[in-house]
Amino acid sequence: MKRMKTLNVICRRGLFGLLGILFLVQCSGPKKVRFEIPVDTRDKPISLQTKRKYEFKEMGVWVGNEFDGARLNGAFPLNDSTIALRFDPENTPINKSPYYAFETGSDTSKTIYFKFEYPDGFEHRYEPKRKQGGKWSIIDSVNVLSADEGIFLKLKLGSEPQIVAAQEINTSTDVEQWYMNRIVEPHDFVKLKSAGQSTMGRNLPVLELSFGEVEDKPIVVLLTRQHPPEVTGFFAFQHFLEALVGQGTLTQEFLKKYRVLAFPIMNPDGVDLGHWRHNANGVDLNRDWSKYHQQEIKNVVSYVTAASKMGGSIVLGLDFHSTYEDVFYTNVTREGTSLPNFISDWFEVLERDIPSYVVNEKPSNSTRPVSKGWFLYGQNATGITYEIGDHTPKERIAEIGTQSAIAMMEILLKGK
Repeated sequence: MKRMKTLNVICRRGLFGLLGILFLVQCSGPKKVRFEIPVDTRDKPISLQTKRKYEFKEMGVWVGNEFDGARLNGAFPLNDSTIALRFDPENTPINKSPYYAFETGSDTSKTIYFKFEYPDGFEHRYEPKRKQGGKWSIIDSVNVLSADEGIFLKLKLGSEPQIVAAQEINTSTDVEQWYMNRIVEPHDFVKLKSAGQSTMGRNLPVLELSFGEVEDKPIVVLLTRQHPPEVTGFFAFQHFLEALVGQGTLTQEFLKKYRVLAFPIMNPDGVDLGHWRHNANGVDLNRDWSKYHQQEIKNVVSYVTAASKMGGSIVLGLDFHSTYEDVFYTNVTREGTSLPNFISDWFEVLERDIPSYVVNEKPSNSTRPVSKGWFLYGQNATGITYEIGDHTPKERIAEIGTQSAIAMMEILLKGK
């Protein structure tokens, strides 16, 4: 019923207005962009985890991965109170950011230790979170034990199942519920469209924001979830977009002048499969912004290119990610681009309006085919990789996401 409602909204709000141009772009293929260091983004084999429930009857405990966003590759008992859990990536080489997500419970109340096991060369990164009773919380660090043998999690179990994960799980369904409830349905100036499908046939939604006609308006592009576990960046994207649509007069004036294309989940396959980093073809999508071997990037680039052919150049692209600390990766080249002063002006306002905030900028022109380089080399636009730290508190993420959206609108309206 929910998906039927979504499809009705898509049709009601004019999905077909762009299809003619999009068809032409996809038939000819979007223009490729050259980078100094090419990356092979052709399909690579992956290993799928086996979905199952591991039952340890003598202990009265079970562990499973039978849900979207799960990552568990094996489980076996070490003693009467300890269970080893195996977590493997979808393929290698891959970033050293092991992701895990499993569900567990017990027939009676008891304390169990879980040992986290990763392949050689990989170390524990993410602090465990727990979902119980429909709510997520960070597990107290006193229950995360580091020993010579590895990382152990001490957990009190009971009959009510709980999910433990490296990051809060936001599946493609969760993302859809958010943008429908918070962005699309409350705002008639937001149109829900689709850039096509992922490798496995999941929808690649686009939220188009504009007041009035879209022709000849400068375009701002917002991206997130190229890498599945990077949910703190997604949280910033959520607050950024909610602020963008919710500022009354400022929103209206901004969207009269600019058109926003927001892509809330770039890699739905990787997200739902519980991948560490890659898509269903075993490829890092944020290395495919040159030749577009992967369907997700090709479809998004085709959509954005088609939109720009309606008049109005792409002037700004923000790609929301997560890493170890808050950081903005920027391009050094700015003179001659569509917004040569935006970055310095934006960062100045952020430090002014966010209490005790110091911008952490790392500028360098992209040598590998990542999105911020595509915006620069392919569109002569400002491209920024907007990274939020793994452990940045949610309240701080909300503050940064909200204020950065307001600052962006104010600066672009001044024509800087």
